Amino acid sequence: MIRRRRPRAPEHARDRPRPDRHGRHGREGRSSIVRPPLPAIDTRWERFDIAVGAAAEFLRSAWDELQDVRFELQGMPPASDADGIPRWHVDRAGKRITLYRIPIERLSRLHRADDLHRRMLIEGFVFRAAAEYLDRDPWDLGPERFRYF
Repeated sequence: MIRRRRPRAPEHARDRPRPDRHGRHGREGRSSIVRPPLPAIDTRWERFDIAVGAAAEFLRSAWDELQDVRFELQGMPPASDADGIPRWHVDRAGKRITLYRIPIERLSRLHRADDLHRRMLIEGFVFRAAAEYLDRDPWDLGPERFRYF
């Protein structure tokens, strides 16, 4: 029986500490091939914009009077009025409804703080602003095909 001996490392290699972890093919300092997952591009402004846009498209499809109306978004109103900080502004002459994101999101109270209730809150303000523009009650804005009574 022949015993094979391991070749000994040279003296200068024995003094170096052996790395605990090595990269591909024994090379150190390599980065991983797969990057860590990136966070979704999703900001409060984008979520607000999507909620307002969806509600506005629904209202435009239900009411011909809203076809040419522009729904605009701003952060804050220019000034407060006698009732406090407005959540929207209606300009019938300019055919424009402006919604203010910060007062809607920050000054409104949610009974449950989750994405669904935040979206419903935003859509509710879009309906109220459109109702003011049309001089109607917000509950009357649904199209007739959705009425069950």
